[in-house]
Amino acid sequence: MKIRTLLAAAALVAATTHFATAQERVSWWYEQATPDQQKLIQGNIVDPFDKSQSKYHLTVDYRGTELDKQLRVAMLSGSGPDVVYTAGPSYVAPMAQSGQLLPLDDFAAKYGWNDRVLPVLLDMGRYNNKLYALPKTYETLGLFYNKSLFDKHGWKVPTSLGELDTVADAMLKEGIVPFAAGNGDWRGANEWFVTLALNAVAGPENINKALRGEMPWTAEPFVKAINTLDQWWQKGYFGKNYFSLTSSEQTADMLAAGRAGMMPSGTWQFQNVSTYFGKSGAAPGFVGFPSASGDPIFPLGVGSTFSIAAKSKYPDGAAAVIDFVFSPAVYGSMNSAWQGEWNIPLKDLSKVKMADNVMPLFTQTMTTLAKAVNDGNYGYTTWTFLPPATDGYLINGIEEVWLKRTTTEDYLAKLDATFQKEKQAGKIPAVPAR
Repeated sequence: MKIRTLLAAAALVAATTHFATAQERVSWWYEQATPDQQKLIQGNIVDPFDKSQSKYHLTVDYRGTELDKQLRVAMLSGSGPDVVYTAGPSYVAPMAQSGQLLPLDDFAAKYGWNDRVLPVLLDMGRYNNKLYALPKTYETLGLFYNKSLFDKHGWKVPTSLGELDTVADAMLKEGIVPFAAGNGDWRGANEWFVTLALNAVAGPENINKALRGEMPWTAEPFVKAINTLDQWWQKGYFGKNYFSLTSSEQTADMLAAGRAGMMPSGTWQFQNVSTYFGKSGAAPGFVGFPSASGDPIFPLGVGSTFSIAAKSKYPDGAAAVIDFVFSPAVYGSMNSAWQGEWNIPLKDLSKVKMADNVMPLFTQTMTTLAKAVNDGNYGYTTWTFLPPATDGYLINGIEEVWLKRTTTEDYLAKLDATFQKEKQAGKIPAVPAR
């Protein structure tokens, strides 16, 4: 009797093991995420996806700030993940060009992605008229500010560059840092401010011309833009601790506590703004960044993208994962818990359910951004529209300008030379028509 029981138990274990291993294990490498954020991905994406079907099992591997470097090496050797997660469209073109990514057009037809995703953002994932990537989130840069601090001092929220200088200078006199900013944890934060200066001073139309090769990056509008950014730096608008402060939590804490008056940053910061303003009791505000024209600027960005590796063992499983992410359920649950980081570009949000505790300011901002995109009234983020080498130099080289190790003219000359080389090599991301 005992022998039969043992045999039966062994058979059950074998069957269970066979069932578990029979599932296709779809891998997805993700960037840096805190333990709490990893729990959100597990609870709102991984577990629900696994429960929704029995053929695939999703595994997420957190690679931190080394994701891009590790992904490049793995993709070359064919040992990368099934779901390819990049930092933005600028990384997609070179991978597609080298045959590392699978065209998604058949999956788009199967799942109806062409009808479910905002067209402008879908077009950013195309290369040579084929779809290679879907944007995980669309975002914008703008100006967060401490509304309570502004009310206390009677300061006007700036709508022009002149007004921005006026209020920033007033803050300096009060011992308040005008811009809560830092790159201590993420050097890439540098390009947020380059992006804002290019859009606010040179303007989206000139950026569009440069991206299409119709104007060099050394043109006068761009010289003026970088000079303006450098003036902000030299005047002390970024404070004395830029290179040691983290770009996210510490800067949001500075703003909420009133040690800084404004924070030029992206909509991904809503998660930290909600936390730290909740602790301080102050009221936050957010507006489009002031510009030379007087119109608010909303640079359009795609923070990360989903693709499928050309050498994936389970391309159908990877497509199923991406399709699951692009659902009203995931949009609602992830945006409710992790505001600003999962603004999935769905056309129809009527079926999305958001938690009651979501900041009204976040919902208002996303509505404003969606209208700006639909109306074609948007600017360009450098990490979305520049090719990788150009973007890399833009990030590192601006520090040389700030620290007086190079001039604006030399910085832009090298930027333009790098861009022209990548343009000739066909590595420029798609630029939607205005």
